[in-house]
Amino acid sequence: MASLKIKNVSYIVSCNSEDRVYENADLLIEDGVITAIGQVEKMADETIDAAGCIVYPGLVNTHHHLYQVFSRNLSKVQNMELFDWLKTLYEIWKNLDGDIIYHSSLTGMGELMKCGCTTCFDHHYVFPQGCSEGLLDHQFAAADELGIRMYASRGSMDLSKKDGGLPPDSVVQTVDEIVKDCQDVVGKYHDRTKYSMHRVALAPCSPFSVSEDLLRQSAILARELKVRLHTHLCETKDEEKFVQERFGMRPLAYMESLGWIGNDVWFAHGIHFNEEELKRLAETKTGVAHCPISNMKLSSGICRIPEMLQLDVPVGLAVDGSASNDGSNLLEELRVSYLLHRLNSSNNAPSGYDLLKMATMGSARILGWDDAIGSLECGKAGDCFLIDTRRLELVGADLDPKSMLGTVGFKSAVDYTIVNGKVTVREGRLTSVDEEKEAADAASFVRDYLNR
Repeated sequence: MASLKIKNVSYIVSCNSEDRVYENADLLIEDGVITAIGQVEKMADETIDAAGCIVYPGLVNTHHHLYQVFSRNLSKVQNMELFDWLKTLYEIWKNLDGDIIYHSSLTGMGELMKCGCTTCFDHHYVFPQGCSEGLLDHQFAAADELGIRMYASRGSMDLSKKDGGLPPDSVVQTVDEIVKDCQDVVGKYHDRTKYSMHRVALAPCSPFSVSEDLLRQSAILARELKVRLHTHLCETKDEEKFVQERFGMRPLAYMESLGWIGNDVWFAHGIHFNEEELKRLAETKTGVAHCPISNMKLSSGICRIPEMLQLDVPVGLAVDGSASNDGSNLLEELRVSYLLHRLNSSNNAPSGYDLLKMATMGSARILGWDDAIGSLECGKAGDCFLIDTRRLELVGADLDPKSMLGTVGFKSAVDYTIVNGKVTVREGRLTSVDEEKEAADAASFVRDYLNR
């Protein structure tokens, strides 16, 4: 039985249902599962002395496009909004291949882990003709090398420019092709066990790149396979106009008409839901992945997070794609979200701790994984990260350890990240990857890819 003991912790912020904070305590992880918190006398295979540290539950990222790591910070799209931004970048993304997927995934998830993230959901929906086979294999290979908990998706698009959609013909597939590959990927990778390292959702891209038939068939198939459903929705006013003109209804009503509502569904962004739609999300326990930095960069709007939390709409936090963020730092997302909603909603805004809970238990909830991840308590997975507060930039910041990551923020790599009881980041460095070599290799792939 492999074991890890984290001893002498100044504060353990559990994020459990009681919002408990342990002081001067130990945490024991055995076979990847937390077995004791408090004063732990039992010895372990490895011990970390965490004096001066705060231990938090591992952050859970609920929406990403890892392939976009290699098309970030491009000057020609910096001042575009979503539709023009997508049309421009599809001309780059249509040249994706397995090597680009592997190295962009390794780069993006490596950054996530260095910033305290232990579970990553990725929405991959670009499958270029001629090299669409095995792209998710490369993502899972990168996740396994890093040791991160990976929730992938078999995304899809079948509505190209000639059909009135946004993507070029070279990155769309037929419904039959998509359905078959969804079945294959779920059969190969979706692990239903409580502490699994691999899971899969079905995730058609968006109402403006996917047909009614594909949305309907995906919902039916997901329920047959007992997996979750994810897509973009209510991200921009342009999308709202597209759906109303094409289908004669608002986006949520359109999706509900196709079976896309319920506690096995979560939408990315959800900025432009009206009050009745927020109530409907709450009634059906349909989730929303909040992506504040991307929403600001693309001038999409501000998600109504205070109202969602008040209504108990399931809400998680996410970085979104690295071409609209332009990074994979969930700690930064947490603080920016706190500040954005303070500016926009004043006293009604979520607290720093509310945002931490959103990035942990809230995110685990919308992934349907809150039985295993998202909090530090016995019986939960040994997923956590440590920050040593004995540094100049954090003097006085630990007076409220629950709120610190929202109110003060943390702008460096965390000291330790632990996933499934294994140290994946030690003293701010990935433990399984030669960071300098990977950075050099990835940079060469970026330049080749952008020159295609």
